Parts: sequence; C-alpha cells; structure tokens
Amino acid sequence: MSSERLPVELSKGVNGLDKIILRESRGSSAQVYLYGGHVTSWKNDHGEELLFVSSKALFKPPKPIRGGIPICFPQFSNLGPLESHGFARNRFWSIDTDPPAFPTNSSSDAHIDLILRPSEEDMKIWPHSYEFRLRVALGPGGDLRLISRIRNTNTDGKPFTFTFAYHTYFSVSDISEVRVEGLETLDYLDNLQNRERFTEQGDAITFEAEVDKIYLSTPTKIAILDHEKKRTFVIRKDGLPDAVVWNPWDKKAKAMADFGDDEYKHMLCVEAAAIEKPITLKPGEEWRGRQELSAVPSSYCSGQLDPRRVLQGS
Repeated sequence: MSSERLPVELSKGVNGLDKIILRESRGSSAQVYLYGGHVTSWKNDHGEELLFVSSKALFKPPKPIRGGIPICFPQFSNLGPLESHGFARNRFWSIDTDPPAFPTNSSSDAHIDLILRPSEEDMKIWPHSYEFRLRVALGPGGDLRLISRIRNTNTDGKPFTFTFAYHTYFSVSDISEVRVEGLETLDYLDNLQNRERFTEQGDAITFEAEVDKIYLSTPTKIAILDHEKKRTFVIRKDGLPDAVVWNPWDKKAKAMADFGDDEYKHMLCVEAAAIEKPITLKPGEEWRGRQELSAVPSSYCSGQLDPRRVLQGS
C-alpha cells in the first residue's frame, strides 16, 4: 500500500498548520486541523467536496477558520461572557494517544482522537478544568462521524455549565434550490428578532433571505435536500437536542471580511447543538455529543424529492 493511501496521515496544511488526513478504502476522505480540532474537508468517493470553506478563510491563529465544522464550546454565539462561540475553535488541540474505549460501532481505521485541556490563560477567562476528547472518523460508506466527550476534571468540587454546537457548513449548489426537512412544526428562537420564540409552519424550510434560527427539541435526524445536485445530506445526532439553521445572505456576507460576497449562495449551516438547556457537569461527570453526516443521492418521486424515505429510513 502506498503512503498516499494510509487511512491516517499527519500533514502540513495552509500556513504550515498541522492537519490530519483521513482516508476510507473506497475513496472518501476528511481533513482535520489541530488548530480548533477543526474538520475542514469531507469528500465522497468521487472526490466531491461536501463541506463549504470560504475562499477567504483565514488559517491564521487566533482567528477561527471560516467554514468546515467549527466546534462551539463552552459557549454558543454570544450567550454568555466569553468571545462568540467560545474558545475551542481557536485553540491548538493535541492528538490523544491514549483515548478511552469507544463503542464498537464507532470504530474505523480512518479515525483520529484529539484532546483539548485548558491552558493557564484559559483558566483566567473560564475557571474550570476539563478534558474535551474529540473523535473524527470516516465510516465504511463515507459517512463522517464526530463524537465529543467533555469531562469535568475540577478538583474544587465545582460543577460547570456550557453550551455547544457543531457549526457545520454544508456545500450546496444554490441556496434557493435547497430545502431542509425534519424541523417542520417545531418551536424556534429567531436570532434576528432578539431570540423571540416562534413555531415553524408545516412546510419544509426553504431560503430566500437571511436565516438565523435555533430549532428546539429537534429529531435525531434532519435532511438537507439539494435539488440541483440531486443530493441529500442526512444529519444524525445524539445528545444534541437543538439545531441551528444559518445563512447570512447578501448583506451580512459583504460585511464579513473572511467570507466572499456571493458565497452565501453555496453554503448552509445546519448545526447540531445543545443551547436552550445548557449542560451542567459535576466533577467526574462526562457528557457526550455525537454527529454523523452522510450524503446520499436524492430519490425522485413524480418530479419531487422524497425526503420521507430518507427521514424514516435507518
């Protein structure tokens, strides 16, 4: 086997930052930067990129990387005193050489275990001791799995509370041709209206303007249907009851230095999250949050995509 086909390879990425390349034997791949514990690429077995990373993304610490799968911890957005989305996404993680046992169904040759512990500087802004273990794995069918384990290692007996999100940026052909299934009739908090609570109508979610909503008590499975690509992304999640749906649209896109003016047309964030009810851990307790992403060809039924087959299937 040539070195190019190793299931796990340590490499240098943009600006010399360390990254890990994962490869599954059928051809799918993923890339994870140690900076941020950040997945920046997920390709199917045809080599098509499934995640969006901005052409203007800065791979320059301490700036977070725009796109891929940023990890929001220990704070989502500005819901607290810390910098927006917390600090995990702009810290350097380490490879975890002695990870705890994982359930057998999460095993794969193409996986990497990372760990983040607080620095002295971190303790000044968030005075809690923790171990954040992240496993990124490619499944045999090319699905991408992220498992986070966060443990309270405080020795002072104090619990801590956090919010969390996998801020996944999906690559889509044309945002106006995309719809999201699985969030109909649910309550959501609208970030564009001071987080006022509303109830989603019965139709699938489509996009014709800026959207920034936190859907509450969401199902474990959500589908993103891309009509033009005839592709459906399926998000399966555990321990993450909420789902954020975000697209900045044109005005916000222009206002972001690390985001192209028209790139909003080719991305959609659907983020598995725990926001409305923050997680509290006592010393010694551990929380787990899991996300599995798959991309499948869309089924057509009398000219329409048939998402129910996707959502009701396994």
